[in-house]
Amino acid sequence: MENNVKKILIVDDDVSIGEMLRTLLEFSGYKAIVVNNPKKVEDKVAEEHFDLILLDMRLSGVDGTEICSKLKESETSKHIPVLMMSALSNADKTCKAAGADDFIYKPFEMDDLLSKIKTIIG
Repeated sequence: MENNVKKILIVDDDVSIGEMLRTLLEFSGYKAIVVNNPKKVEDKVAEEHFDLILLDMRLSGVDGTEICSKLKESETSKHIPVLMMSALSNADKTCKAAGADDFIYKPFEMDDLLSKIKTIIG
């Protein structure tokens, strides 16, 4: 794998959405890894280097904003940009308050998502 390929961690408990995002991001030239269990996010981030974390706000049993806050408080992950996503109205304010670097409303156009990713990590 080339060193300049950007690696994105997708955190979504909906397996089909996670796989769809992974396929699209890899087709667009990124390396993408999906974590469906929100409790595994911190371990995955500790194990591997990521250029961006794409994090769903509503995860089974866990609030994505709590994960975002923990990631931003940790020395090992606070430098990793977090792009949060949700279908809830006013979720952008909640996510940004939790430390998210950017936010996108679901459902989104893939071009809009790719544009945000490009702005954040190039």
